[in-house]
Amino acid sequence: MTSEDERRRQHRHRHKQRVLRGIDDELVNDFDAAAHATGSDRSGITRQLWEWFVRRPGAELPERPEPPQGESDNTTESHS
Repeated sequence: MTSEDERRRQHRHRHKQRVLRGIDDELVNDFDAAAHATGSDRSGITRQLWEWFVRRPGAELPERPEPPQGESDNTTESHS
């Protein structure tokens, strides 16, 4: 039987976890699918967004996947 300390060590992550609260499961699933479609993952995309947001040198917005068939990409629409 494993001790409490051994169990804790087995479940440690290589990097400190950052948790986002209040995001519904549907958004998480859609985000994961979109990240996968670009060859990335949730952590990679989030890191790129954070670096871009704080204006790190050389940071760029991550690639976005094409919108699903029949949906338009509204990034070029004007919001007045």
